[in-house]
Amino acid sequence: MRTPTAILNEDALASLLDELGREAAAQRFEVAPNPCVGAALLAGTEVVARGVHRWFGGPHAEIEAMRAAGAAVLSADTLVITLEPCSSHGKTPPCVDAILAAGIGRVVVGALDPDPRHRGRGLELLREKGLEVVLLEGVAPLAEVAPHFLHWTDNERLRRPRPWTIAKWAQTRTGQLIPPEGVGGGRWISSHASLEEVAVLRGRVDAIVTGVGTVVADDPRLTVRPPGDTRKSPLRVILDSRLRTPPSARILKPVQGEAESGGRTIILCIGGADPARHHALLDAGAEVHELHVATDDGVDLRDVQRHLWEELGVRRVLLEAGPILASHYLSHGFVDQVRVYTGSVNGGRGPTLAPELLRQKLAQRLDREVGPDAVFEAFVDPRGTHLRAFH
Repeated sequence: MRTPTAILNEDALASLLDELGREAAAQRFEVAPNPCVGAALLAGTEVVARGVHRWFGGPHAEIEAMRAAGAAVLSADTLVITLEPCSSHGKTPPCVDAILAAGIGRVVVGALDPDPRHRGRGLELLREKGLEVVLLEGVAPLAEVAPHFLHWTDNERLRRPRPWTIAKWAQTRTGQLIPPEGVGGGRWISSHASLEEVAVLRGRVDAIVTGVGTVVADDPRLTVRPPGDTRKSPLRVILDSRLRTPPSARILKPVQGEAESGGRTIILCIGGADPARHHALLDAGAEVHELHVATDDGVDLRDVQRHLWEELGVRRVLLEAGPILASHYLSHGFVDQVRVYTGSVNGGRGPTLAPELLRQKLAQRLDREVGPDAVFEAFVDPRGTHLRAFH
């Protein structure tokens, strides 16, 4: 372990932490439900490298900074981080272990982990190994840098855990989810550039959830294709109360070698659904799980959430569904994040999700463009508070 030398004064550290927080917040929709975290390696008072957590399941900010430093990591004696380093195994190994292995002698942290299961543990482990630990709590407030993470770790969410759910859909300029007759083969609204973005997003979730209506109407594969990470194989989950999924559906076909990847196809239905259909779907390669019935005579969405979390180990979900199922998810409060692609298509058919979206309290909104399409992203704020935006 290298003995720390000079350190920046508190004002300079606060300024650095603010910069790192803003850089990290730019990745908020890519990392959620994980926190936006930024880190910098210092040799004395000189910053030699920076890093941010860029996507869910990817390297944390501390690791990104160390990789960016290259050989200069051997001269670094201080690591500045906006949030306490993780001390437990998740999608990646504990960052505490990487910090210890790097031989860094001092760690400056802008906020403690809000999760009561881990709060303070990372700093305690570093101190036990002889590192100097400086906590400047309040300098990088999570309410500004990563408010979504505060919702993810609040008492209600920990008491009744459910997957972080991203609702994604494409719409025409008038808000319809189905293009006019003769446009996009009756299916496609968004551009090729948007489809590539979705391919990347699919490779960064644990499961893709859709409804049987979408399966019957569009016959999707819901697989990961390049430029998405085809090493990842998210589960493909169909909510199909009455087992209307055709055994010939493309989602049940084997994936095509290295050109695509897809996890198991799981159908969630109500108990007592047609036994013949059940067996036909099993023979076609699906897994069929029976759940409770909701008041609308379909599968209970709360039971769906519980099953995804407890039985399937799902933590991050991409909801790719039609307006009926998407509206149910929104109205029941089970959507945490939205991504809406508006294509350069006029008119359209079917209902719009605009009224339901307007009823939501949205936070940290981002408007951007990809190719010819407009993209709107936001967190659904369960408290109804419009939080500070980062652009």
